[in-house]
Formats: sequence, structure tokens, C-alpha cells
Amino acid sequence: MAIKQGTEVAQNGKKEEIRRPLIPQENTLPDEDAEDPSHKNGHEWMVYLSTFVAVCGSFAFGSCAGYSSPTQFAIREDLNLSLAEYSLFGSLVTFGAMIGAITSGPIADFMGRKGAMRVSSGFCTAGWLAIYFAKGPQPLDIGRLATGYGMGVFSYVVPVFIAEIAPKNLRGMLTTLNQLMICTGVSVSFIMGTVITWRTLALTGIIPCVVLIVGLFVIPESPRWLAKTGHQKEFEVALRRLRGKDADISLELAEIQDYIETLQQQPQAKLLDLFQRRYLRSLIIGVGLMVFQQFGGINGICFYASSIFETAGFPSSTGIIIYACLQVVVTAVGAVLIDKTGRKPLLLVSATGLVFGCIIEGISFYLKTYEIAPKAAPALAVTGILLYIGSFSVGMGAIPWVIMSEIFPINVKGVAGGLATLVNWFGAWAISYTFNFLMLWSSYGTFALYAAINLLAILFVAKLVPETKGRTLEQIQAAINSS
Repeated sequence: MAIKQGTEVAQNGKKEEIRRPLIPQENTLPDEDAEDPSHKNGHEWMVYLSTFVAVCGSFAFGSCAGYSSPTQFAIREDLNLSLAEYSLFGSLVTFGAMIGAITSGPIADFMGRKGAMRVSSGFCTAGWLAIYFAKGPQPLDIGRLATGYGMGVFSYVVPVFIAEIAPKNLRGMLTTLNQLMICTGVSVSFIMGTVITWRTLALTGIIPCVVLIVGLFVIPESPRWLAKTGHQKEFEVALRRLRGKDADISLELAEIQDYIETLQQQPQAKLLDLFQRRYLRSLIIGVGLMVFQQFGGINGICFYASSIFETAGFPSSTGIIIYACLQVVVTAVGAVLIDKTGRKPLLLVSATGLVFGCIIEGISFYLKTYEIAPKAAPALAVTGILLYIGSFSVGMGAIPWVIMSEIFPINVKGVAGGLATLVNWFGAWAISYTFNFLMLWSSYGTFALYAAINLLAILFVAKLVPETKGRTLEQIQAAINSS
């Protein structure tokens, strides 16, 4: 009997330990507008330089994503590829990115954030060289797979690195630069692909990788990763470099160190550990946002944009340039607003715009299908797609990555962030693959389905996603995982 009672007490104690907050909740959510003493007399030029170096990886990501569209005709003609062979070449980037997503967290945890960016740059560089020297489909496919792998790693490590080095008052804006540079890379590839050969365009993809590799020798490693791995001296030096030699870093130093020491008492996180109660809310938020980002139809809209413009009687090349420029400009506006308005309001505005964009697009296809108001349908089609891409760019494009980089505790960030990134890339593949089948089933029904998913996204954000503006990563994670 005594043994049984002792066992029950031990089991109850273990359950209570799983439910216990990672750090005490007292003072975890200070006034978000309070002045941070670490920024008094500080100079944050190293934060800006480090962000610039990191988002060179984002630009490399965009260059790879935008490569296949303007080069399709030239590559098929030069290498005598069938449509099926070129379709395989285009799709391999997604599979490479899935592999990169699976391995990104462990690599970033083992080698550091800078080490992961070096690995990613190496794969992208090797992939671009394979494409440049390709004489047939096999080296072309190998190169595309390698650049896709680099994209998968970049998509995780760049926002995580920026979030871990940035002060709380700049973190949203700086992390959003990841998405801005992805859009810029895509746009530059679209435009340059119309004026230079596909082999030369492949070489230009190496430029951001080279800048990144050189820049990594200048910037510091993530202080939080250094603290987690026990490099105490390097942790303090890195934080001092990022905040400025005259800044008071004592409070930030102590907060990070206390949080890391608390996390080190926990066992090494595995995939199944994410489903413990203390991590479950973070997991639902991070993965849920990635699901809604992709299954709201973004890759289907991107895939069909050129055809929509042609159907509307609008020159497709002009339409794509407008599309690309709008994406960059609105993403830049979102980067400016994110630390002023907050993450949650922008997500709600963005998702609402996506619903209306899909509805307008669906109406245009309905009118075309049943030959109602034939002059109105093309105008509605162009309006719908531009409203959709503008709405996506201001919030749902960048902010899920921002929040993903903020909400996971550092002891599970590699596993949880890798899972969220994998879900994102799987969603990208699933929507790209199913879009044509859905359009054959019902063109207007397809956009009605996407509108319904984006409506669910509004409810998800309103009910579950917290506001993280103006809080340190430690305060955000403690609040989420203790609720």
C-alpha cells in the first residue's frame, strides 16, 4: 500500500512538472512601450549589418524561387527537354526544400545559426554551378534539388537568427525583411530572366551566397544560441557587439541567462515532446499559421497569375511585373507597420483581404463560366488577384515566419521550427499540385474554397494567436507556454 501511494505521488509530481511554466510568470509581460535600458546609449549598427548579411540568404531563396518561370522556354529549347522533364526540374525545388526543412533545426542547433547559413549557402552555390554547366536533364535536376535544399534551410534559420539578435523594439520589422528580400529576389529573377540567358541568370544566384559567406566572418553568432551551448564568454561578447559598447546590457544578459538555465534543467527535446502541454500551444500557433499561409491558396494564385492576366486581356508580362512590384512595396509597408500596429492586427487585416480577394476572383470566374457580364469579368479577375497578393504581402506572407521565430523556447526551437517549416513546404507542394485539378472541377468553386480557408484563418488568429509586439523572446515564450 505504501509503495502504491509512493508511486502515485511520484507520477503526480511528474505530471505537475510537465504542466509547470518554464519560468515564473511574475513580470513576464511588462508594459510593451516601456523603455528598454539595454538601448540607452547603444548603437545598433551591428544589428542592422547582421540582418543585412542574413537576408542575403532570403534574397538567394527568392532568386531560386523565381528562376524557373522566366527560363522555361530557353532551357527547354537549349537542352531539348520535354514538358514533363522541365516540370520535374521545376518541382524538385519543393522536395529539396522539404529535406532542408527537416534538417534545418538540427543543423542550426548543432552548428549554430551562422553554421546553418554557411551550409545553406554552400548547397545553393553548388546547385547554381550544376545548373550553369548542365548539358542535360540530370545535372539540371541535381542542381535544382540542391538549391531547393538551401531554400529549405534558409527559410528556417534566417528569421530565427534575426529574431534572436534583434532588440524587442526592432524585432518585427527586421524579421519581416526576410520576406521582403524573398519577394525582391523573386522579382529580380523575373525581370533579369527577360534580358539575360538562363545560364547567366544561374550565375547571378551565386552573388548573394558569396556576400553572405563573406559577411558571416564579420557578424557575431546568435547570443541565445551561444548561451544555450555554454559559451558564456562568447555570449556576453556577442550581445555587447550587437547592443553597442556603451549600452547597458545587464538586464538583458541576466534575463537570457536565467531563462537558458531554466531550460537546461529540461531533457533534450524530441519530436514527441512538442505535444506536452507546456509546448502544445506554441506548436498549434506556429504550425497553424503555416497551414493557413499555404492552404489559403497563395501558390495556386502565383501559378495561375499569368493565365489570369491573359484571360483578362491584360499583357501577361506587364501584369507579372506589376504583381512583383506590388508584392515588394506592400511587404515593405508591412515591415514598417509591424512594430507599430502589432502582429495580430496586420494578420487580421491580411486574412480579411485574402477572403475578399478570393471572393472577387471567384465571382469573375463564375461570370466567365456562365457568360454573364463578359466585360466585367476580366476587370474583376485583375482586381481580385492584385487585392489578394497585396493582402498576402502585408501580413500572411511574412508574419507567420516572424511569430514562428518568436514563440518556441530555445530548447525545442530546432525541432519545432523544423516541423513548422516542413509543414509550410508540404503545403506549398500540395496547393501547387492540386490547383489545376481543383480548377478543372470548378474554377469559381476553387476560390470559394480558398475564401473559406482564409475565413477560418481569421478565427484562428483572433482566438489563438497572441500579440508579441514589444516583448522579449523570453517573455513571449514564458507567457504562451504557461497558459
